[in-house]
Amino acid sequence: MTFPERVKMSDVARTAGVSVATVSKVVNGRYGVAQATVERVRQVIHQLGYEASLGAQSLRSHRTNVLGILVAEFEPFSTELLKGASKEVAGTGYQLLAYSGGDGDGTAVGWERRSLARLSGTLIDGAVIVTPTVVETKQGFHVVAVDPHTGPSGLPTVDSDNFAGAVLATNYLLSLGHRRIGHISGRPDLESARLREAGFRQAMADAGVAVDERLVRVGGFRIESAAATAEELLALPDRPTAVFAGNDLSAISTMDVARTMGLTVPDDLSVIGFDNVPESALVTPPLTTIAQPLQRMGAEALRLLIDLIAGVERDTHVRLPTELVVRASCAPYPPPPGSGRPSSAPAERNG
Repeated sequence: MTFPERVKMSDVARTAGVSVATVSKVVNGRYGVAQATVERVRQVIHQLGYEASLGAQSLRSHRTNVLGILVAEFEPFSTELLKGASKEVAGTGYQLLAYSGGDGDGTAVGWERRSLARLSGTLIDGAVIVTPTVVETKQGFHVVAVDPHTGPSGLPTVDSDNFAGAVLATNYLLSLGHRRIGHISGRPDLESARLREAGFRQAMADAGVAVDERLVRVGGFRIESAAATAEELLALPDRPTAVFAGNDLSAISTMDVARTMGLTVPDDLSVIGFDNVPESALVTPPLTTIAQPLQRMGAEALRLLIDLIAGVERDTHVRLPTELVVRASCAPYPPPPGSGRPSSAPAERNG
């Protein structure tokens, strides 16, 4: 497959039978060109597929009409946000540039600073940054953060109600009769992870159920690290009957580990996640989870960025609600009589 060379302004001028200066006036919307000529030049632009260089356009107008979505890596969470932003950008006059600036595992601190230095001023007019670790921007360049590591701290921010979502998840497990509930938390440096653990602890306290600290462990929001944590939890002689995982990837990883250890979800172990990424509905059994409105979060972040660029006065912190999505990965404990499921305590089942 071969690709044509970039169409230049001189190509448009030659095909339309006008000067390069005339094409430049048409492209940049300046006066001094007859309407018939404007229409002819625009027709040739469409015919040849001409696009102005973003760098050249920025030098002329100090605007590119391109907004950036900056992520550490393209994983299910950021991909869903991107879907929402791409829908919202339609009809705004802006285009969207998705850029991955991390180190491949989502843990590099300061990746957003390097990404902004590379893109700002010449390629994008503003940026939505997903789960930034730290943000420093030059004056006049607008940035919106989605789920920042430190939580809202003066930077325009979009997030969801992580604390309330964790309370929902834990209360659901409690309502099913579970008392030995494990929690696989996310990254300790991420505010959303801290809020989810805090919500878990608050729900347990409100129910008068003591948290066994051996059942609360860091999973890091990643499949590999969560798998190691899940294996430790499920190998305990008095293992949990249910696990609230800090995100869906950790929950899915926990289900995989349980399967390899000969446990059945939800007969032997109930599992609930957080995020409601598309993968959560596709696993076996489908994962019960707490839904963040991920695509709406992406759309809200993009709308907030556009409003900031336009000078619209508005609230610069958008917090969206979370909700429980019940599927098939959780079951009552102890199991009802006649269910065919073991009803003895976890230590006896493992003995």
